[in-house]
This record gives sequence, C-alpha cells and structure tokens, in this order.
Amino acid sequence: MTLFLLVVVLVAIGLVAAVASGRISGGLGPATSTRPYVGLPEGPVAAADVDAVRFSLGLRGYRMDEVDAVLEKLREELRERDEELTAWRTAGD
Repeated sequence: MTLFLLVVVLVAIGLVAAVASGRISGGLGPATSTRPYVGLPEGPVAAADVDAVRFSLGLRGYRMDEVDAVLEKLREELRERDEELTAWRTAGD
C-alpha cells in the first residue's frame, strides 16, 4: 500500500512539473456565455446606445469597474457632443 501511494505521489509531482515547465500544454477553451452580448449599433452612436451596451461575463472576464468607468466617460462625452451639435444646428436656423 505504501509503495502504491509513493508511486501516485511521484506521478502527481511529475505531472505538475511537466505542466509548469510547459511540456504538457493545455488551456481553457473559448469563453462562452449564456447571456447575449449587446454591442453598439451600426452608424452614429448616441448616449442611450452606450447605456444599452452589455458585456458577457466569463471565467476569464473583465474588470467591471474599469469597463464601467470607460463606458461612463464615453456616454458623457457623447451626451456633451450631442448637446453641442443640437445647439449649433438650432443657432444656424
């Protein structure tokens, strides 16, 4: 019984060493999600379009706080741009 356990431990150590050294490659398959991805629409983008964007979460996901901060800044920039364009268009009429 002791010899069997010793062999199992040696095999496990050998496998860990082989994976760590890269001799046995492996990896995760492509990320999948059950939640549909909602991206930006084709053509001009409005602030409401950015609010509707949804990212799928996965095991190798993203830092939500970072993406949310970028989307918030993008939404505000688009809102300001839209307001400026509307003001210019109404001033020109």
